[in-house]
Amino acid sequence: MTYQTPEDRPVYRLLTGKDDRAFCERVSEALAQGWRLYGSPSMTYDGGMDCIKVAQAVVWHEADVVK
Repeated sequence: MTYQTPEDRPVYRLLTGKDDRAFCERVSEALAQGWRLYGSPSMTYDGGMDCIKVAQAVVWHEADVVK
């Protein structure tokens, strides 16, 4: 089954980035577009960049995804 997602993106996306406001805004924007959270976020320390990196999976709201 094919789903129509914004910008023809795959039904599963992994958003990643530095743990900052911009990342939170990207996740919030995805939710506002119709994506839903999939699983828990992940965090790790990036010693080379001296920051926390985060990841959050999202899936298209219409997709029948099994966890």
